[in-house]
Amino acid sequence: MNKEKIPNLDESVLAALNFFIKESPKFPDKLFNALPIIVGSGNAYNAGRVIFRNQAGFFANESNFKKILKDYRPLIKTGLIKEALIISASGEKDSVWEIKLAKKLALKTILFTCESNSSAAKIADQVFIFKKLREPYTYNVSTYLAMILAAEKAQAKKILLALKNLPFPKDFANYKAYSFILPDEFIDIAPMLEIKRHELFGPRLSIRAFSQGEARHAKFVIPWDKELIISFGENKFFGAKKQRWEIKIEKQTKAALIMALSYFIIGKIQAIKPSYFKNHIKDYCNNGAIAYGETQPFSVMVD
Repeated sequence: MNKEKIPNLDESVLAALNFFIKESPKFPDKLFNALPIIVGSGNAYNAGRVIFRNQAGFFANESNFKKILKDYRPLIKTGLIKEALIISASGEKDSVWEIKLAKKLALKTILFTCESNSSAAKIADQVFIFKKLREPYTYNVSTYLAMILAAEKAQAKKILLALKNLPFPKDFANYKAYSFILPDEFIDIAPMLEIKRHELFGPRLSIRAFSQGEARHAKFVIPWDKELIISFGENKFFGAKKQRWEIKIEKQTKAALIMALSYFIIGKIQAIKPSYFKNHIKDYCNNGAIAYGETQPFSVMVD
């Protein structure tokens, strides 16, 4: 694929929001009868933490799911844990073996996915499908944003308006490092932004993300005038005042807005910096690490 045809992350955010204005995603009213185990890989795990942050349960990923099932075997036997909810945009990769393993322990398997004909969808006990857009491999903007929008009943139109009215600093392009400071209630979005840094910039550019509470713990011991500190709400402590970009948010702000705004800003950083992702994604898809259980390389664009 021609790298010029690969959109930046901010373009994918705008496309997703415009899509969800027309195709408003829906969330099931009731899912669990007991304490669930909620499983996801990569940003699916973090999306699960965001979606179910007000739900009592146990969270697992592809690395520790087997151990968690083993450790909580007594709770499964007594019926305190009855369900495993697996989040997977593709419904492939790790989600397939995770569902099979959960079924062996007689757990009801509930799948959140964007692919109705996926391998995982064919074997899960219950499947909820979320519509998505065609996007570059790793982006997963519309996939997890759909789930978060639906869970919160957030308005894509309102979020889109906030993005279009975002007042970027005049010297935005001059910085070599960017840090995000999120309200404490959105702590689970911070690792989602860190993952975007790995995917889009690797070691070539610094993007950090912390909750307000985390930021207080020695994250800014070493000052640098080349780092822009981006906060959602007031920033009283971090970075020199001329380096602070305070983005005003309402008291009832939803996670979907924070995710979309953060991704949008990272996409703007991607647009003004060298094309690290676009220059390397094709080679990575063809020759990079293959997910557990997979044998085929990835596609640069995911339908």
